[in-house]
Amino acid sequence: MITLTRPEGTLASDLNLSRRALAGAVFGGYAVYALSAAAEPITTSADGLVTETVQVAASDRAIPAFVARPAAKGRFPVVVVVCEVFGVHEYIRDTCRRLARLGYVAIAPDFFVRAGDPSKISDFTEIRRIVATASDSQVTSDLEATLRFLKGQKYADKGHMGITGFCWGGAVAWLACERFKDFKAGAAWYGRLSAPNPGDFLGEPGRQWPIQLARDLHAPVIGLYAGKDAGIPLADIETMRAALQAAKKKGSEIIVYPDSQHGFHADYRASYDAKAAADAWARMLAHFAAHGVKPKAFKAEG
Repeated sequence: MITLTRPEGTLASDLNLSRRALAGAVFGGYAVYALSAAAEPITTSADGLVTETVQVAASDRAIPAFVARPAAKGRFPVVVVVCEVFGVHEYIRDTCRRLARLGYVAIAPDFFVRAGDPSKISDFTEIRRIVATASDSQVTSDLEATLRFLKGQKYADKGHMGITGFCWGGAVAWLACERFKDFKAGAAWYGRLSAPNPGDFLGEPGRQWPIQLARDLHAPVIGLYAGKDAGIPLADIETMRAALQAAKKKGSEIIVYPDSQHGFHADYRASYDAKAAADAWARMLAHFAAHGVKPKAFKAEG
């Protein structure tokens, strides 16, 4: 099995992918690189939901985005779901379905479509190449396009929108709340907070990181982090907390699960921590509700 202990993936020395895991990833739709041989991922029913892949008009081309929403009339609060380095694979789609069954419109844009599908690749060097093509400016532009798309949908309540992201997407969630006034709340799952060393993965000059823009935060963010994350130093978390306090940003908090590893919410990985994942999920929903991103009473059938 694989233990992903770093915010942008594992090193080659961490990899020991069984044939069973590889086959399960390919046929189950999970990321080939990261699926644990012992995983029993959560599968959420789509009964009572509308699930579809839509095309979002980005600045240079249309990009696909997975949408899950209640199959009911009316407008529903929105949660933008930002993927890990493995793209919009089954884990991300299932997360969208979980949110939709609670009464949200959940949308997961494919930020990597221009360069490939990292979920189907077992070579992490190639995955990094694909992910690195999604520049800071491109991701920001794609988010802007996603917001524009949502504002044109009759089922989306554009006044009550939140964002969440995992791993690579955790940093994007922080940045989105720092750059866009449209989001009322954010939830960042173990996303990098500070710049990597020059020359490291995503360490190119000019890319901005959450600590740098803490003073610009428009919406409160709950950060959900792991105490045993080898790629996100606890010192970075303290620096982020201090930056938020210095900027007098109220409503944000960072929770650390001391015995968990990076990726503790990802139920298809060996690093999955069911107890921490459930607690963090509940905290995320409470954070959204406290800041106006709360669905009306809705119960999906099935």
